[in-house]
Amino acid sequence: MSTGRSVILIVFDGLGDRPNPALGNRTALQAAYRPNLNRMARLGITGLLDTVSPGVVAGSDTSHLSLLGYDPRRYYTGRGPFEAMGLGIEVRPGDIAFRANFATREGGTITDRRAGRISSGTEELSEVLNREIDGVEFIFRPGVEHRGALVMRGEGLSDALSDSDPHDVGKPPREVVALDKGAERTASVLNRYLKEAREALERHPVNVRRRSEGKGPANELLVRGAGRVPDLPPFRQVHGFSGACIAGIPMITGICALLGMEVIKVEGATGSLYTNVDGKIAAAVEASRRHRFVIVNIKGTDVAGHDRNPVEKKGVIERADRAMGRILEVADRAVIAVTGDHSTPCSTGEHSGDPVPLLVFSPDGRRDSVMSFDEVSVARGALRLRGTELIEYLKQAAGLSEKYGA
Repeated sequence: MSTGRSVILIVFDGLGDRPNPALGNRTALQAAYRPNLNRMARLGITGLLDTVSPGVVAGSDTSHLSLLGYDPRRYYTGRGPFEAMGLGIEVRPGDIAFRANFATREGGTITDRRAGRISSGTEELSEVLNREIDGVEFIFRPGVEHRGALVMRGEGLSDALSDSDPHDVGKPPREVVALDKGAERTASVLNRYLKEAREALERHPVNVRRRSEGKGPANELLVRGAGRVPDLPPFRQVHGFSGACIAGIPMITGICALLGMEVIKVEGATGSLYTNVDGKIAAAVEASRRHRFVIVNIKGTDVAGHDRNPVEKKGVIERADRAMGRILEVADRAVIAVTGDHSTPCSTGEHSGDPVPLLVFSPDGRRDSVMSFDEVSVARGALRLRGTELIEYLKQAAGLSEKYGA
């Protein structure tokens, strides 16, 4: 292993926000009790980060590629392959992969895109979703709550497909449409599959039971984000050292697995509001002894943002801040960075193009005059970076960069 320190990058998913009346016109980050984050900001260097580029409304997939040093404009082919690999599907060349949701459909209309955030029964539901139609194999794996991934495997398939997900309630599922002339057969077979899946889910015992309990059935499968497996050079080859990933959502672990990074599983790391943050931070500290770079994703801030719940988002930040005390123990041998992958304002419930706050802390690193970690305070900081630039900045801060030029 080369000389220098390790880097631990903590990514609060959807961290950035806007002032909210429920918090006295403060953001969740401003309102949260965050002594450890503020301490790192006070003793470190801060600023704002555009995870792709200014004004771009980034997804978690494109932003994490960027944070890992891979320009999404070059490498991104859709979220589906990452989601599928993160759920344990061995995606092969030529496979077409989708993100998928269990949803509730009543009278032909989607009434809940998340089927009440269904938390049990998805394994049983999934058993009826693996089948073959017209020589095309369909492979489905459930993920956290309502989420899952679907893979189509067969000859001559295309990813030039529209979504079946209407992306809103009160609308029917969309028919999948071929987006170029070479995708007609793929679209046709997929529509047949979704029809069969709808019929099988409707009569499934899990949904019969849910209806009897007054719960919305998970009787529709919505798919989106069709994509082929991208050709990604390994993380070690690009950066010169090994990396590890700790996350509770398959899309993030899928990206890291495709890059050849170690994916570390932590008990209770669910990608939900009450994920095991303490376990994630402890695992990151341990992993930093084996790897020069460790990335940790904390999903709960994004979940609360999408739920338009600023009080819950504040709570996620406070729980994570308490866990941060452990990470300060390794500040003598690691550069610690904290940021978001994008903004998810609670006022809108959707991603926005607002920059996210950033701090970089090491005892002998540069400092600025910022005293607290929030969207407004760090705007006075010394840093203004784009996503792919962050890992380069962190590498030099850790003494891991090669000299550029003579």
